[in-house]
Amino acid sequence: MPPPPATRTGLARAMSKLGFCSRSKATELIRMGKVTVNRTVRKNPEFPVILGQDVIIMDDVSINQARQIYVMLNKPRGLVTSASDELGRETVYSCFEHSRLPHLSPVGRLDKASEGLLLFTNDNAWAEAVTNPASHLDKTYHVQIGGMVDDSLLTRLKQGIDDNGDHLAAKNVTSLRTGEKNTWLEFTLDEGRNRHIRRLLDAFGIDVLRLVRVAVGRLALGDLPKGKWRELSRKEAFGMR
Repeated sequence: MPPPPATRTGLARAMSKLGFCSRSKATELIRMGKVTVNRTVRKNPEFPVILGQDVIIMDDVSINQARQIYVMLNKPRGLVTSASDELGRETVYSCFEHSRLPHLSPVGRLDKASEGLLLFTNDNAWAEAVTNPASHLDKTYHVQIGGMVDDSLLTRLKQGIDDNGDHLAAKNVTSLRTGEKNTWLEFTLDEGRNRHIRRLLDAFGIDVLRLVRVAVGRLALGDLPKGKWRELSRKEAFGMR
């Protein structure tokens, strides 16, 4: 039985999938005549190529050999998890200015008001494995709320609520410390709905003052300063479970 035909993809999309740059940036470079496929300049972003077979080069740099990179960022509050924002808001990519990193995509998201551990990579397979709901990879958050809590509330947060077709619950939640007017809780989730913790607490009339992701699996944020990033070793990236 003959092997299945090789799958072709557009040149700009291929450059993005290989982690070299964004698809829009690839389109710009191709149209400028800076990209060759098998030693021939191609100016059509949709020119069909076969990943792993065709040799793609941009300014004498082989895109096929792009190094896979894994990065942890301590996301500050107020930044949007996006490469660009139609409203002109500052994005997480401002933290990588002058870094000389290749194009990296965020692995999952943190909303604008949330802080903490955010991952980036140019390894699409790794990103999909980390974000796949079937992986049930634990994510840990420290959440400051207004008011006090008791054991009854902690139990109800673990039991969860139904909201707009989603069942929102904490895998585990404990009280870390209590002040005069607020409490820090530690939440563990093994799945993540959109604004999961905020929606869950809102259902009980609880205000979120701060929300910080501190760990994904075994990978902890540690003492990485706010707004700073560091590259992960392969052992860290693939040892999160």
